[in-house]
Amino acid sequence: MKLSIYQVDAFTREPFHGNPAAVVPLDAWPPDEVMQSIAAENNLAETAFFVQRGDEFEIVWFTPTCEIELCGHATLASSYVIFEELRYAGDTITFKTRTRGDLSVSKHDGRYVLDFPAYPMTRIEPIAELADWKALEFHTSQSNMLFVVLGGESAVRELSPDMRMIESLPYREVIVTAKGDTCDFASRMFAPKIGIPEDPVTGAIHCSLIPFWAERLGKTEMFARQLSARGGELFCELADGRVKIGGDAVLYLKGEIYVGAEIGASA
Repeated sequence: MKLSIYQVDAFTREPFHGNPAAVVPLDAWPPDEVMQSIAAENNLAETAFFVQRGDEFEIVWFTPTCEIELCGHATLASSYVIFEELRYAGDTITFKTRTRGDLSVSKHDGRYVLDFPAYPMTRIEPIAELADWKALEFHTSQSNMLFVVLGGESAVRELSPDMRMIESLPYREVIVTAKGDTCDFASRMFAPKIGIPEDPVTGAIHCSLIPFWAERLGKTEMFARQLSARGGELFCELADGRVKIGGDAVLYLKGEIYVGAEIGASA
């Protein structure tokens, strides 16, 4: 079976920055284990797969080790492929997900804007293993994400975490965040438990960061940076109980992958 594949740098205007995602358009769904094998072979933080059903698109996301429930940058990358490479004529793309309901992406002045759910944070007691991070607060959100509030943007940028220690914590993803100096708020995300030591730019965590910082900063429109080595820029808004996450995207490659004629697809 031969499939088209694209690699798109999301949340950036420049190649080799932002977060690279692989995007694989499909005519029908192959078994999940095939998609997992493709994602492992790609060895990127996420690979997105989608199937068009009329005017809607069903979408799933896989890391190199597992399927995940929500991914912002690979959804943005998929939107780039649908709008720019597949020449979708509509103004808004509707994505049907397995666990997070309907998501949509629209294009405004060349920028892609994700319309995602907003999730509250719950404050928890300090975590002893992270005492040397000098955190101000600890919160959880989206079932199994840990958010650690640090004292400033420089603390986020300069943090050098022990990945084995992070992997030992009972959280799927660990996010550090702080009020920004060069932006409204900054963040980084670590998820070695699911095969991502540090994610370059993470749309999904902003479903929790945007309402959190909107309340703290007293504003609903914000500019955010994710301070990984590649770096990323996110144009954020809290509106009607949902988050809008705007970002740019750049095509890096397109080609074909071959996964064997014996693999069948499901409806």
